[in-house]
Amino acid sequence: MSNLDALEAEYGRGKQEEFRVSNRDAESLELENNFSQDKAKDAKPLLTTYNDNGSSPITHIAAYDESKVEFPDWYNTKIRPNVTLHHVGEYFRDLFPFLKWIHHYNARWLYQDLVAGITVGCVLVPQSMSYAQIATLPPQYGLYSSFIGAFIYSFFATSKDVCIGPVAVMSLQTAKAVSSVMANLPTDTDITAPIIATALALLCGIVSLGVGLLRLGFLVELISSTAVGGFMTGSAINIISGQVPALMGYSKKVNTRASTYKVIIDSLKYLPDTKLDAAFGLVPLFLLYAWKYTCNTAGPRLTDRYCKRARTAKIWRGVFFYSQALRNAVIIIVCTAIAWSISRHHKSNPPISLLGTVPSGLKDVGVMKIPEGLLAKIAPELPSSVIVLLLEHIAISKAFGRVNDYRVVPDQELIAIGATNLIGTFFNAYPATGSFSRSALKAKCNVSTPLSGLFSGGCVLLAIYCLTSAFQYIPKATLSAVIIHAVSDLVASYKTTWNFYRMNPLDFICFIVTVLITVFSSIENGIYFAMCWSVATLLFKVAFPDGQFLGRVEVTEVINPVVVDEDDSASSEGRIPSGSYSGSFTDEVPDYKLRCQTDIDGKASQAYETTKSLANRNKPNPSVRFHTKWVPFDQYSKELNPSVEVRPPPPGVIVFRPSESWTYINCSNLYNKIFDEVVRTTRKGQLSVPGSNGQKRWNDPGEWTPPKFLQKWISKSKGHKGGDADDIGAVVRDERPILRIIAMDWSQVAQTDSTGLQTLVDLRKALSKYADRQVEFHFSGIISPWIKRGLVNTGFGTINQEHADESLLAGHSSYHVVRSAAPKDSDEEAQGNSLYTATGTNTPFFHLEMPDFSKWDLGEGSA
Repeated sequence: MSNLDALEAEYGRGKQEEFRVSNRDAESLELENNFSQDKAKDAKPLLTTYNDNGSSPITHIAAYDESKVEFPDWYNTKIRPNVTLHHVGEYFRDLFPFLKWIHHYNARWLYQDLVAGITVGCVLVPQSMSYAQIATLPPQYGLYSSFIGAFIYSFFATSKDVCIGPVAVMSLQTAKAVSSVMANLPTDTDITAPIIATALALLCGIVSLGVGLLRLGFLVELISSTAVGGFMTGSAINIISGQVPALMGYSKKVNTRASTYKVIIDSLKYLPDTKLDAAFGLVPLFLLYAWKYTCNTAGPRLTDRYCKRARTAKIWRGVFFYSQALRNAVIIIVCTAIAWSISRHHKSNPPISLLGTVPSGLKDVGVMKIPEGLLAKIAPELPSSVIVLLLEHIAISKAFGRVNDYRVVPDQELIAIGATNLIGTFFNAYPATGSFSRSALKAKCNVSTPLSGLFSGGCVLLAIYCLTSAFQYIPKATLSAVIIHAVSDLVASYKTTWNFYRMNPLDFICFIVTVLITVFSSIENGIYFAMCWSVATLLFKVAFPDGQFLGRVEVTEVINPVVVDEDDSASSEGRIPSGSYSGSFTDEVPDYKLRCQTDIDGKASQAYETTKSLANRNKPNPSVRFHTKWVPFDQYSKELNPSVEVRPPPPGVIVFRPSESWTYINCSNLYNKIFDEVVRTTRKGQLSVPGSNGQKRWNDPGEWTPPKFLQKWISKSKGHKGGDADDIGAVVRDERPILRIIAMDWSQVAQTDSTGLQTLVDLRKALSKYADRQVEFHFSGIISPWIKRGLVNTGFGTINQEHADESLLAGHSSYHVVRSAAPKDSDEEAQGNSLYTATGTNTPFFHLEMPDFSKWDLGEGSA
């Protein structure tokens, strides 16, 4: 290896400052004398030479002019590759996801889909009639919605687990819409509740399909899951309270469309009017919860405790699982049989409230006729209805996708919801969306594909044609019990509520307030509050970011250290002394000073002896080097051990890290934050002369100096003697440094805009005027070429006559050099590690990472 290569290698290890004339041999002198300015640009990317008197090292790096990104670059990178005939074809193929896997369908998938579909179908029939009751619609409309939803969703779905059909919250919202529209219609109108509900499904389907086709599903993400949980919990409480009057037999006396708290008060007020229906409501409700506990908790526990054979335990788990799945159907069948036995001879005046006649078959299939002006009357209810429809479905589908390890496409799910509700209007369906309880049941049945919906829809269609004569004897109280039992799972438990507080107190407030608004006002107001809270929280975080001023510490990475307990006596000897090292990348630290402070393996005494012997030998470890790391002064961020003292930057340097993008929303706030810090830590470049009141500005008058005729009186009142009065008007010398450098870590700034950049320009002008000199603006960690382009176009980063002339870089120009493996196809001489300039030499104020300003020659105010 030549001496020149040795010099380069030593620089790569951070040792270049140790080389001086005294330890150069004849070969290095000859090489340096031959190295001229004409050949500097042809040198390798990193080379160390010396000046004429041989006293100071000079490092040469290869020039690298970094170009700005332009619109054609963005078009060729982002738009052009994604707008081809292939991508257009993929777009239309993605509208029917089943085409990608249907040719792989096999007998095993068929068996699992058949079992899951029939199991869910048995649950879907009673639930759909129950939810139609919530929507204030005849029961057959729930059946229509459930079977067509299960059929259509199978061909558009990207989720195998979700079951589409009537759900509790959407049924409640449909009832609200029906009630609101009916209140604005004349008494002699022929518009009925089913027509309004189907028209609502039409509008919801159009909006959902449009949002999905335009790939705008990301808008759904603007509402947090906490807000969704809040109005779903409030809605569940609303539904449960609204079913209590029917459960007890006095539903006609209570207005269940009123606010939840009023429904609860009225339900308690009419408790003395309870009828025989309570026996068909309370008993099934108790049995449903007891059944659920037995099959979900007690049964599996006993199986695990007493069944030693794995095969027997598996059989019992299967029995419990399918027993739980069929509990609703069994309860309704038993109660219907009892109701038939006591009501068959009293059809005109039954002793309990029955479901009534359910038409057989699909008698009203066809294109619906929308009365004139109906859609305009429904429009005010559309936003909240669409939000409920989409949020509930997307939340459920994404949850089961995460649990069962497959990817759900939100935009395609919106298309599936839209197509389901649009086609459902031909079958008099009302709005349908994903059901959590039925989706969980499908997932537990190990469903394989979305085609299981065909079997679920087939079960419902079979019930419509074959079982409607038996449906008329179903007790309404039993349906209310089924609804209460199903909806109670939507109420967030106290553990979930407490977790909201533990994770984020603001989310806890959002959840609680949303629930209260839903209970004491309406579900619509709860939804709108949840939306406004989510958007307001997002805007607040962006508009008032927690930007932080940074200080410096010296850090190093320790591989396989000996870990010693902090209370151990050895820790006081082995701990690195505070303030012992004014770090740079080249500092060498003895091994014994690198021990940590926690006992893991319980060998503290052995560690102590080891480190003590190392301390006695005091042999430096050349592989250990400290480098400067910039961290916040504010220990609230918990980025660093609070025991570590964070040193400020060198005098005249301020380092700032924004925590959000620099845009029109927050740029004024960030401007004020930086300027206030400059005023606090630095002095003006030109001091004002005492008595020059004419040069003072009203908004920045400075310290008040008393007039001369008051100075003697003030001196006497304070006990001054002699010439002390003359000192009263004297200017106290400000020892603070003059501002020289503003360094910004933009590693968290994802975007900026013209307003933000103009504010940055204004800040530069204001600070240069304050310091009475050109203030350097350095940027590090820029992650977007468009941010860099905007900064360069506004005069940052480069040498320019107006704001950054070459005098700013005199004595402290700084570049980062990267060591990288050479390409495999290069010649042999280039093989090995090659050195490259990391960022453009034409943008000397942009850095790969924050520079170590303590190494710079800053003149006045240097470290």
